[in-house]
Parts: sequence; structure tokens; C-alpha cells
Amino acid sequence: MTAERINPPDLSPPTGFSHAVVATGTRLVFLAGQTALDIDGKVVGATLPLQFEKALTNLLAALRSAGATPADLARVTVYATDVAAYRIHAPELGRIWRRLAGRDYPAMAVVEVVRLWDEQAMVELDGFAVLP
Repeated sequence: MTAERINPPDLSPPTGFSHAVVATGTRLVFLAGQTALDIDGKVVGATLPLQFEKALTNLLAALRSAGATPADLARVTVYATDVAAYRIHAPELGRIWRRLAGRDYPAMAVVEVVRLWDEQAMVELDGFAVLP
């Protein structure tokens, strides 16, 4: 895949995301929403950063199992039950993202939701990737 990350100068400089990603490839990988579920299907992590790390780890595991890497991500949506808490923890969440997924940021959005399928979950991530 080739991915051109576009951040126009007439938009606010992005932090931890790209405004647009032009992806060229032949295969799409759609990633189901991932929360902080462990192998037994139980939500782990008592804090938002811990749950974010596990949810991202799960998303990246699904991505890698499809033969892709974090650089292949074109779009990720983050669903949070408390956007105010997400903003407070944003610097730490950014460090977790960079450690696990690197700095090739996809187009992203954070959306506040009332609750998630897994009732104890504070955050869920889904997205798609484009492969060569």
C-alpha cells in the first residue's frame, strides 16, 4: 500500500492523527470494534489508559493477523464513554499509540457514546486498512 497523509496548511495542525489519508492498494481490511477484552472475554484495566492500551493491542493483533501493519491503517474511530476523560488522558494515550502503532497516523475521530457493548468498557476502537 502507499499512503499519503495530507494535512492542509489551512486546517489546524493535527496532533496524533492525519486530516486525510489517500491510500492506494488492492485489498481492504475492515477491523471490528475492539475493547479491552482479554483471551477469556473479560474487560481488563481499571483506567482509561489501561483499557485503551489493551483495545489498541487487540486491534493491532487483528490487523497483523490479516497481514497488515499499523502503517497500513487508513482510518480508526475511537468510541469513548467519557470524552472529557479521554482529553485529560490524551498525552498518555498518544504515548501508548506511538509505542504500539508508531507515528504513521491514520485519519481518526473520537466519538462519545453512552455505553459500549461490553458494559465495563470505557473505549472501543475500529477501523480499516489498505494493503498492496
